[in-house]
Amino acid sequence: MLKEYKTATEVAGPLMLVEGVENVKYEELVDIRLQTGEKRRGRVLEINKDKALVQVYEGTSGINLKNTSSRFLGKPLEIGVSESMIGRVFDGLGNPIDGGPAIIAEKHLDVNGTPMNPVSRNYPDEFIQTGISVIDGLNTLVRGQKLPIFSGSGMPHNNLAAQIARQAKVLGKDSKFAIVFAALGITFEESQFFIDDFNEHGSIDQSVLFINLANDPAIERISTPKMALTTAEYLAFEKGMHVLVIMTDMTNYAEALREVSAARKEVPGRRGYPGYLYTDLAGIYERAGRIKGREGSITQIPILTMPEDDITHPIPDLTGYITEGQIIMSRELHKSNIVPPINVTPSLSRLKDKGIGPGKTREDHANTMNQIYAAYTSGIQAKELATILGESALSETDKAFMHFAVEFEARYVGQGFYTNRSIEETLDLGWELLAKLPRYELKRIDDKLIDKYLGPEKKAPKDGLEENSVEAQEIEEVK
Repeated sequence: MLKEYKTATEVAGPLMLVEGVENVKYEELVDIRLQTGEKRRGRVLEINKDKALVQVYEGTSGINLKNTSSRFLGKPLEIGVSESMIGRVFDGLGNPIDGGPAIIAEKHLDVNGTPMNPVSRNYPDEFIQTGISVIDGLNTLVRGQKLPIFSGSGMPHNNLAAQIARQAKVLGKDSKFAIVFAALGITFEESQFFIDDFNEHGSIDQSVLFINLANDPAIERISTPKMALTTAEYLAFEKGMHVLVIMTDMTNYAEALREVSAARKEVPGRRGYPGYLYTDLAGIYERAGRIKGREGSITQIPILTMPEDDITHPIPDLTGYITEGQIIMSRELHKSNIVPPINVTPSLSRLKDKGIGPGKTREDHANTMNQIYAAYTSGIQAKELATILGESALSETDKAFMHFAVEFEARYVGQGFYTNRSIEETLDLGWELLAKLPRYELKRIDDKLIDKYLGPEKKAPKDGLEENSVEAQEIEEVK
């Protein structure tokens, strides 16, 4: 029989202090009954002798200290998991909110999982196709990777998240693919957008959704990603699925951590965030990966909004240290109505070289990826030069690069949120754009590949240069 305590002595923010407790453990679950008969759930954050600091998930408003009772359940927060969770929508604490029946759990798992042991990890090296050219072609996502998306306030990161959820798949694999989607601190309108989009396009059939709304207690927000990752671990490592976990918005998660830290009167770190923000985020991100001897995998795409578009803000800064690259959204491209507005030059996937090439994507992938990066960078420089000096001051080669950059942004980057391109279509489009440049500028591509994909007739100076231009004459003289 569990002992009931009516010894709550203090309430501060989302925290409640209970005195005179016995044999209470850290992270233990607590049932709280208010004087009105209302039940709330909490967990033990701290223990000092016979005092327990309890974090109340539903908040502490309306609690009467004299008439509130607490029962410590002797177990941590758990979620009942089952393969029947696929296709369902849950709140931030794992309760169904889609009107369907309760889940009959195959087992109950502690949500406070641990990061994978590095010794047991398999190296991520298998291509995941998102259908988005900028990611597939230039910042390739591989199975088991952690690749965050850095966005800004008011930018369409939700549309990008929904697009990835609709289109992502592992190529050449017979094993099952699933998506675990965790929304943290979003508005009801955003929540409805995700639910409608998943239902309308059928992606709900392979997805598990956890929705934590902005008006839900901030404390619940801290548990939501752990609920999602525990579910993903069950599907991946016990059911052999390839699971893609999308979490948006991790900034709201960090804000909830800061709120609890302030209530505990902890010494603040950078910008008021707790000093353990790095280790807390690492504990979430490092639950992605592949395990030796197991078929399944967990790939993570956390999405976060950078306050004031500041990439040096603690949340994106620390996230960048933990994860394997980042996809950065551009406000400038967003204003130019280019969707998805992904900024190519600062974006990076550190594992892209491991997931491309023959047998994974195509033999020309690495060459064209490097050439497109170089050409686009040259095009940006040419555009800036034209802004200062005027287009008439540019050489024919500069103009070719400038026109390449404009068309690259409009066609390659700006594919829209409802265009799903195969990796072959993405690579073919890259060749189509590179064909507008003179052949002698394709320095990063093997000649055999140029001959194969563009044909031997692709020769300078006829492509990208006027026949009688100074550059063309100089090339002829060299020949």
